[in-house]
Amino acid sequence: MKAKKLIALGVPRGAALKAVLGAMPALAAAGLRGAELRALVASLVREPEAFSRHPQLGQAARAMTQVASQVFVPREPPAPWRQWGEDLEPLAVEQLRQACSLPVSVAGALMPDAHLGYGLPIGGVLATRGVVIPYAVGVDIACRMRMSVLDWPVEVLDQPRRARKLVQALERETRFGLGASFERGQRRQHAVMDRDWTITAQLRCMKDKAWQQLGSSGSGNHFAEFGVLTVGGGLAGTASWEEGRRGLGLEPGRYLALLTHSGSRGTGAEVARYFSSLAAKLHPELPRQLKRLAWLDLGTEDGQAYWAAMTLMGDYAAANHELIHAHVTERLGARILASVENHHNFAWIEQHDGQQVVVHRKGATPAGRGVLGVIPGSMGTAGYVVRGLGEPDSLNSASHGAGRAMSRKAARRLFNWKDAREFLRKRRVKLISGGLDEVPMAYKDIHEVMAAQRDLVEPLARFDPRLVKMAPE
Repeated sequence: MKAKKLIALGVPRGAALKAVLGAMPALAAAGLRGAELRALVASLVREPEAFSRHPQLGQAARAMTQVASQVFVPREPPAPWRQWGEDLEPLAVEQLRQACSLPVSVAGALMPDAHLGYGLPIGGVLATRGVVIPYAVGVDIACRMRMSVLDWPVEVLDQPRRARKLVQALERETRFGLGASFERGQRRQHAVMDRDWTITAQLRCMKDKAWQQLGSSGSGNHFAEFGVLTVGGGLAGTASWEEGRRGLGLEPGRYLALLTHSGSRGTGAEVARYFSSLAAKLHPELPRQLKRLAWLDLGTEDGQAYWAAMTLMGDYAAANHELIHAHVTERLGARILASVENHHNFAWIEQHDGQQVVVHRKGATPAGRGVLGVIPGSMGTAGYVVRGLGEPDSLNSASHGAGRAMSRKAARRLFNWKDAREFLRKRRVKLISGGLDEVPMAYKDIHEVMAAQRDLVEPLARFDPRLVKMAPE
């Protein structure tokens, strides 16, 4: 039988076709010809796995099985998903829609702060069955918010001498910028460095760098800032005084608070790059637009290694915040009255709609019923301490901030420091350092974002930044 007829019967070109052609003489010697031979080849095409031990067609069957595993078959229909907020960036919406076409997807949700990301949009939530997607977790694994409410009066923000102490504490007790770290004699100590860092050879090599950067804040939209926390009602959009008291354990009023935002630094980024590359190699069948959504099966050694590394990076990110807050408050001689913290850029194994799934929250805050979290605005606009309402369609999630209204490049092109400083001056915000790409005008209106997710979270308190430190320009 010639190649043309074999292709017409469904034999794929390449190694499989070559193997079937090579088996023809042996099949003919066994007396197979005409209709009987065509029927045999047709059976091979339908069920190549059944021929894996066939004396003449075993090699062809294995080649055809490999080809079949490299053909992308989208989920039909796509996994259900829902978005919060209107006029979201079309490319971000399309990214989530495509993610829901993955054969491993179960459900999705798009938060009102959504914008374009790698693979999954920032503000995207995706539930999968039995697999984890490194790029759906994100590059800055376990990026995190932490707020500490201090026993200092808010009036210190308007007293130059005492406010200067707050600024000095931020500048001396953490580090900002790409690659920022502590010198050997200044390295922070934390039990997270006694954990198992031999999960992968890569993590073992990164341990010393991770230790150098322990307690630092990084670049981009990461920050450390002091501001005024108003607990309970009295401000638009917040809960009653009584609800605020119950949620935070604080009496109604105004408090000085320290708020930080950062993640797992360079080590988390390296973990993300390594496992994303590995996942892509394991799934060559994915079309170009889905390449960054390649997954790792949690039943495999690679999947378990990523999960262990991600978990370690979560603990490492939490340790960064713990150390920043501990060192800043120690320098000030202040006492912490209450604290709130939460991850984003992480994956959790949860129960939804009666089944166990892996929930990826890339730039999204956990918002299960009663769960506390912090949703910031920008360097010059308010943020909120919130309590989750446990909305099933959002997979118990909410936004992780106001969300960018434009790219960093666009922000640098459209705005200048004169306008930015005037915006901040009117709101009594002192910017210690920061980049033009992070000015408030580059972000969405936090109040519109909060209004769009009123069924996802209940605001308990409002935070207004006053002293803000980010990576220098």
